[in-house]
Amino acid sequence: MQSLKISLPAVDEVRKIIMDMEIMDMDHRIKPEKDYGYIGITSPVSDEEIEKMKEEVIKVKKVRKLLNGRPLEIEVVDKELELIPRYPHSVREMLQGKLTDQEITDLRNSFDIIGNIVIVEIPNNLLEHKELIGETTLKFTKRKSVYMKKSPIKGVTRVRDIEFICGVNNPVTIHKEQKIRLKLDVSKVYFSPRLTSERKRIREITDDGEKILDMFCGVGPFSIVIASRNKVDITAVDINDVAIDYLKENIRLNKLQGKIHPICGDINKVASEQLEGEKFDRLIMNLPGTAYEFLDTAFSLVAQEGIIHYYEFAHDCNEGRERLERKAAEHGMTVTIERCHKVRSTSPGMWQMVFDCRVHY
Repeated sequence: MQSLKISLPAVDEVRKIIMDMEIMDMDHRIKPEKDYGYIGITSPVSDEEIEKMKEEVIKVKKVRKLLNGRPLEIEVVDKELELIPRYPHSVREMLQGKLTDQEITDLRNSFDIIGNIVIVEIPNNLLEHKELIGETTLKFTKRKSVYMKKSPIKGVTRVRDIEFICGVNNPVTIHKEQKIRLKLDVSKVYFSPRLTSERKRIREITDDGEKILDMFCGVGPFSIVIASRNKVDITAVDINDVAIDYLKENIRLNKLQGKIHPICGDINKVASEQLEGEKFDRLIMNLPGTAYEFLDTAFSLVAQEGIIHYYEFAHDCNEGRERLERKAAEHGMTVTIERCHKVRSTSPGMWQMVFDCRVHY
């Protein structure tokens, strides 16, 4: 292929020039060889242009020093150069030519990666291609298994139906984030890898010595992340007995600064039977679909000047703010919403919101 043969000390300066001229071949690697470097070009270069390059490059003090009196050489030659591998940037890109343009548009480009497992969502009109989509996703992500969502999250245990598509049919995995490990079965417990930044945020605003209640803890992502760095005392509650079993295993898997006390049960019943009279400095209510139903319990357990991290699905902050202020008033309290922000998008115009709510008696 047509290339420029350049005295090695001048290669970088010539590269800059031909990039500005928009004639550098970006598909092939620059090749150093003995005293010369070779750069592919996409258009012919005249003798006059080469002379101008030499005039420009020789002005660079570093080049003159490295040449050490030798002449600067630049000439056009034929040279075989190594092709730069071009990796696809998405599953959609990998499926070009295998699905129609409309089918690729309909395919969701996002998916959840939990440990070595990928969970995809495939529209009904593409179900006939689920094996192709699964195999392509497996190749793109380099994970071990691909499962497909078969239902929304449902029931008090917050699980969804999933279908194995390809790879290794094993729904148990270990997910790593924030230097902690979480073991879980994606078919039997709820877990969202999309809350990594939110869990880190809560950990970083937590102080040593706090007494914390994780009201819907699942396998313990919030509790484990917080306790990994903070000397805290966390009561972690969930109604899903499988999730609590995994939480206990995750406590053993991780080196924690704080203590976590798992409890299996409905938080309302646990509050009245096991936590009566206790007050917590920080409460985590990560159950955005129905957390509002448990606000009475939360306000009964929060300490003076304590923080409730309340999550809900909403368009903006207004409804949640009004809900928290109204519920606090029912308990003879007031609240300051110290922070309200969007955690993640759930559908067009709808977000999972979080409210950092400080409670005053």
